[in-house]
Amino acid sequence: MKFLFIILFTLSTFLSKSMNPPIHPKDSIQIDSLLTFCKKHLGTNYKYASCTPNSGFDCSGFVYYVFNHFKINVPRSSSDFITTGKTIPPDSCIAGDVIVFTGTNAKNRNAGHVGIVISNFGEELQFIHSSSNKKHSGVKISSYKESPYYEKRFLKIVRVTKIYK
Repeated sequence: MKFLFIILFTLSTFLSKSMNPPIHPKDSIQIDSLLTFCKKHLGTNYKYASCTPNSGFDCSGFVYYVFNHFKINVPRSSSDFITTGKTIPPDSCIAGDVIVFTGTNAKNRNAGHVGIVISNFGEELQFIHSSSNKKHSGVKISSYKESPYYEKRFLKIVRVTKIYK
């Protein structure tokens, strides 16, 4: 019986390691690289329908540009993030997840704005995004908790890639 247990334990350990391979850069993002790259674009102008740092970014253009830099395929339109990735509870999100909001009209519950979470699990939820706000437009960092504007427009958080330290 003891021999059978050892064989089953060894086999289950081997199978679990082969079925859950370690995360590698090909299908993931190293978090420090992601955050550095995102923050490098702070202050870049907002420009509707644009996704380059030279001309500016709209919200989904910024998210698209960042993930594309790491060869991670994400939608170009904020509305497509509703059906993209794995939905993550807000209290379980990590840096690199995508936060999805309605557009400027919170009553219209369709996706219209996205950003990239930059806070870690257990920290106050902060995200980087390209905002069209008339007073403070462009790529900036916002706090979810400190802005009732974003709180009432919140739709979901999605994970589009694997993140590693």
